[in-house]
Amino acid sequence: MVEIKIDYQGDLHCSALHVPSGTVIETDAPVDNNGRGESFAPSDLVATGLGVCMATVMGIVARRKEIPMEGLKVAVRKYMTTETPRRIAKLEVDLDMPLPADHPERRLLESTANGCPVHHSLHPDIEVVFNWRWQ
Repeated sequence: MVEIKIDYQGDLHCSALHVPSGTVIETDAPVDNNGRGESFAPSDLVATGLGVCMATVMGIVARRKEIPMEGLKVAVRKYMTTETPRRIAKLEVDLDMPLPADHPERRLLESTANGCPVHHSLHPDIEVVFNWRWQ
């Protein structure tokens, strides 16, 4: 169990404290939803969580298998619905892999990323697209 404490600061801004580490992140409502877009929107954190989770679980497997993963880059684009209820419609993930396309552990790394806990936690109505780019 991990506790996160959230403080609504007013004007659609929040701060979130990750209790175990003491790390704080700030959020703001997006411009297209009454905010100023001065920081991550709550739905941005979902997209961020997916990308970071994929990189992390691949890193765990890579460490165990002694595969050099330094240089991995992940970009996530989030698309919201235009109708109500407002929700994430699509997440598109670009994974720039620091390994050749014929790497012997390619399938393992791809299945590991696709099986990350955040990906498994997303609602099935959210379309998730992976764009793998191997060197």
